[in-house]
Amino acid sequence: MEKKYYIQIYRHTLPTAEDSEWVDLESLEIHPDIVQQLVEWGIVEIRGSHVHFRQAVRLQKLMRLRRKLGVNLPGAAIIVDLLERIETLQDEIDRLKKR
Repeated sequence: MEKKYYIQIYRHTLPTAEDSEWVDLESLEIHPDIVQQLVEWGIVEIRGSHVHFRQAVRLQKLMRLRRKLGVNLPGAAIIVDLLERIETLQDEIDRLKKR
């Protein structure tokens, strides 16, 4: 009997936005206590019930690490920060190679 494998693909979408756009926290479906903890740690900044678009993307990555890999909140925050630093360094390397 042949084994069957299934692939599940999840696509998290956020509205495209300019840097000045803010996203309603309720649309992200993240528990308010988690958001408050992240604010206290200085990981995200909120205004009222909104978060900046870039930080909303960051929150989605963080929550995906928690859901899919079971990483705790502080660990997920560190991983997201390191991934962002790697992206920045890779962009700098690419820019320098083009010189």
